[in-house]
Amino acid sequence: MADKSFKYIIVGGGVAAGYAAREFAKQGVKPGELAIISKEAELLDSQGFMCALEVEERNSFPSGMQRKARDPFFNMVSELAPPNSSFSLLGPLSYIVHAPDVQSLVCRGEGLESHIGISLILSTYIVKADLASKTLVSAAGESFKYEKLVIATGSTVLKLSDFGVQGADSKNIFYLREINDADKIVEALKANKNAKVVVVGGGYIGLELTAVLRMNNIEVDMVYPEPWCMPRLFTEGIAAFYEGYYKKKGVNMIRGTTAVKAVKLKDGRVLEADIVVVGVGAIPLTSLFEGQVETDKRGIKTDAFFKTSAPDVYAVGDVATFPMKMYNDVRRVEHVDHSRKSAEQAVKAIYASEQGKSIDEYDYLPYFYSRAFDLSWQFYGDNKGETVLFGDTDPNSATHKFGQYWIKDGKIVGAFLESGTPEENKALAKVAKVQPAATLDQLAQEGIGFASKI
Repeated sequence: MADKSFKYIIVGGGVAAGYAAREFAKQGVKPGELAIISKEAELLDSQGFMCALEVEERNSFPSGMQRKARDPFFNMVSELAPPNSSFSLLGPLSYIVHAPDVQSLVCRGEGLESHIGISLILSTYIVKADLASKTLVSAAGESFKYEKLVIATGSTVLKLSDFGVQGADSKNIFYLREINDADKIVEALKANKNAKVVVVGGGYIGLELTAVLRMNNIEVDMVYPEPWCMPRLFTEGIAAFYEGYYKKKGVNMIRGTTAVKAVKLKDGRVLEADIVVVGVGAIPLTSLFEGQVETDKRGIKTDAFFKTSAPDVYAVGDVATFPMKMYNDVRRVEHVDHSRKSAEQAVKAIYASEQGKSIDEYDYLPYFYSRAFDLSWQFYGDNKGETVLFGDTDPNSATHKFGQYWIKDGKIVGAFLESGTPEENKALAKVAKVQPAATLDQLAQEGIGFASKI
């Protein structure tokens, strides 16, 4: 079988891969130079996805390109609809999707190659990567040669079996990481319209999935082993609001225990459930490159331009462990915002190196956000140091607007805000970036007003 050769290859089909491809197009990639190789049949992943030709205007799709809006959290099965419309989740039941910026797309490939010359090699599972010879080999035995490689393989879901849980192979246990997972959950819900669901996990997936299920009047128990939800980011004070709000919405939240046998809990309780959805985290997909690149913090170590220790190999998104300039350390970040920006940085760096030019180092301000029910929060910066809550933290409040600052060495290093306006969220980002001096008492009194005047 003859080798296929490309100047650039992106391995992966999710957000980072899509934004890398978009940046290649912006930089003027020539027809036939770039290929995207993905094991998926579509360009997507669980965090919302981006096609190689991400289009900001809905009427400017290349001819023949199939359009779908597919977000596993909020509209698991739906066709792209006009702005501000309802997306169907289960028949007549609907959920309003508020896209954070531009519309995400799924591309099956029709029209892409003829439009800008990007080769989409989908449903292709790479089983071997020889970085020394710059060769990738698929499960079908195909070989792909590259001059420069962008690793955008993302993460894979952790399963209950990874923790030695009994009964983890039960047919009513589902995971939510890819579009196929979402389709299976929807089919199960359609088959049992009065289903009782247990969601295992108290992070992004657990909170967002639980919200969309409850908005469709599905009975949900939410189970997680930590003392409060979203413990990697939320403090106990922040989490108390969301736990109270979810309980108000009819969610039965069970903290501090885990499922050890489908819906049997570690503390002995048994929950009745027709469907169990597990969202207990993910691990970066780096095994193809082990022993060939330097690693750190479970990721592939890169420089500030996302170049790895292997010649002409870059790593972006979930798999990259990179220098966090703001905090003078190295980190690996699992979030769509970093996936987008790291991909753009890597491709800009590739073109700059080819042209003998330089670009600025990656100077990333950590940013996380989520939307559930009628709630919408944003966080910027670092969640280390002393904390101060401000605003209305009553889950029964009509406004439920509150926030929190993190202070380290007398300076604000992180800021969180629920139900902020665009202007307030912009101020939040600025205060986390500038890191002004402040006291806890001052921030408790001024709240978001402090950030707004910086």
